[in-house]
Amino acid sequence: MLEALSERLGAIFSRMSGRLSETDVAAVLREVRVALLEADVSLGVAKDFVNAIKEKATGADVVESLTPAQTVIKLDHDELVELMGGAEARLTYSDAPPTVYMMVGLQGSGKTTHAGKIALRLKEQGRRTLLVAADVYRPAAIAQLQTLGKQIDLPVFEQGAGDPVSIARNGVAEAKRLGIATVIIDTAGRLQIDDTLMAELEKIKAAVNPKEILFVADAMTGQEATNVARVFNERLGITGVILTKMDGDARGGAALSIFKMTGAPIKFVGVGEKLSALEPFYPDRLASRILGMGDVLTLIEKTQSVYTEQQAKDLAQKMRKSDFTLDDFLDQLRQVRKMGSMNEIMKMVPGLSRALPKAEIDERDVKKVEAIICSMTMRERSRPDILNGSRRKRIASGSGTQVSDVNRLVKQFEGARQMMKQLGGRGGMRLPKMPGLPR
Repeated sequence: MLEALSERLGAIFSRMSGRLSETDVAAVLREVRVALLEADVSLGVAKDFVNAIKEKATGADVVESLTPAQTVIKLDHDELVELMGGAEARLTYSDAPPTVYMMVGLQGSGKTTHAGKIALRLKEQGRRTLLVAADVYRPAAIAQLQTLGKQIDLPVFEQGAGDPVSIARNGVAEAKRLGIATVIIDTAGRLQIDDTLMAELEKIKAAVNPKEILFVADAMTGQEATNVARVFNERLGITGVILTKMDGDARGGAALSIFKMTGAPIKFVGVGEKLSALEPFYPDRLASRILGMGDVLTLIEKTQSVYTEQQAKDLAQKMRKSDFTLDDFLDQLRQVRKMGSMNEIMKMVPGLSRALPKAEIDERDVKKVEAIICSMTMRERSRPDILNGSRRKRIASGSGTQVSDVNRLVKQFEGARQMMKQLGGRGGMRLPKMPGLPR
């Protein structure tokens, strides 16, 4: 998502050097505006964005510690953050339970799935949720919500194909009776906006007085998602946005336009099909990634989700003692894959996308490495030095690869282990500087 915009802006800023005149700034910002439009950002938002940067760039002195190019990038970063809401917007809670969240949006945007995702997230935070099936029109909508409820072990309230307003009202009453702190109402959608749908949603809102009205938008629809959000906001007063399919291959203009057009902040982004694939939305982190500045905080959070502190200490000790084996490497590889695609992880490392703009890791190569190691015996994994010609041929045959692939893996592993040994001998694990990477 937004990868094309990131590459385009990177190319623009990489050409900037020396002092920048007002004419230079204007030329750069014209290109930035085109890049935004190509990312499906609305014309009005793109114009306002560029004008704000132009005013700041020509009206302020260049920061002494930054080059002119870096100053323009910083202005772009700050303006992108403001464009997307300024700061993380969290869910709010009612003073007196239950807190009611109402999910709205067009059919197919992912309302039902993301009702389950939010319920799971709240459960992990210690807040029990009742899911209310108020979509009585879409075939299997109720059954889908019931299935999700079973998967995350949370109750679902449904009354079949009845009146959605009564179902929503009765669902809230049931939550009060059971002492459940949160209610998430899954409402109906349409393939397109119509007055019947909006009138029904207005009645549900009046009946249950939701603390939050969360608009669920498919990020793949780009600028159209922004237009739909504006209509929902005018009729219902949405309080937050959930962007789905943010892991998809789309231009992503919705992420840059929707707050400006509605005033409703993006609260979550869906980044996969699993119920756990929901992340809080951080404007500053996305702005940094768009501009190739990395996203260290998200990388740390992802790492902490798959590594315990003790695991990290044990790994560091093995590296210092040169006890790191191919079996350890396989374990680390699998742990890293739990964090997401290798290419996405690379983009979170500051400077790496600038230093290696075209670097791509083929996930098939990662699977190939895993297959090669799995074809080795435990003794071979701990002692790669015993891998003679016949053993390598057997491993290649067992993993469906070539002997050259096995040779390459062993050579790279031995080189890495030797470097670990040298670093450990100096009393530290600091890696040598790579081009474009900060120390």
